[in-house]
Amino acid sequence: MIEKTLKTTTGKLLVKLPDHLSEITLGQMIALQEKKEMTDIDAISILSGIPVAHLANVKDASDLLAFSDSILLLSQQITQLYNSDALPKEITILSGKVKVISNLSIEPAGAFMAAREIIAEEISQCIKIYGEENWQNYFNPSLKACSQLLAHYFYCRVTGKPYNDYEAEAFTSEIKKLRVTEALPIAKHFFTCYPSLSKQKISFWHRLQQLWRKRQASVLSKSLSTSIR
Repeated sequence: MIEKTLKTTTGKLLVKLPDHLSEITLGQMIALQEKKEMTDIDAISILSGIPVAHLANVKDASDLLAFSDSILLLSQQITQLYNSDALPKEITILSGKVKVISNLSIEPAGAFMAAREIIAEEISQCIKIYGEENWQNYFNPSLKACSQLLAHYFYCRVTGKPYNDYEAEAFTSEIKKLRVTEALPIAKHFFTCYPSLSKQKISFWHRLQQLWRKRQASVLSKSLSTSIR
């Protein structure tokens, strides 16, 4: 962690900025990814937790620019993390340690179906951009989708409660507190090793409705044919 005390128009400001990826949470990385127009002050604000308004009052702008090398180093570490296939053996959520199962089997069924929908949606968006033949070469799921996926996966195992879709979705607030070096490899494994979860995205009920409509159309067609005769 890099610490610097900067002079501002109202006094002094202590800025602490991580210099290693293990000091950054998944929530911070999501905030960086979702920011459409990122300025240096925005990046420092997200990584330090200090409001932009406070940083804007630093007297010497060069004091803030001094953090640019640290931010560049973090971006290089992110690339290395994306390219790594190493999975953590366990992680800590809500002060408790949880083992990471290498095959990442999901249970109960509700969590599995929620994960399937999340993966399918990300793949669908990638296919829209790159096409059916090339999407796998460019597939890079959003960090927000990663947090949602992990929330459904870990919710029951961490809380010990029965599966609940809404509560599992809300559990992303806890997932965002995970170190990105822990969360990203697990989510990446899900998305890259389980693309088959994207198949049969249409629910049983919707498929039944489609079959029913086809049957109705067939009956109507036969009825019209008979009446014409």
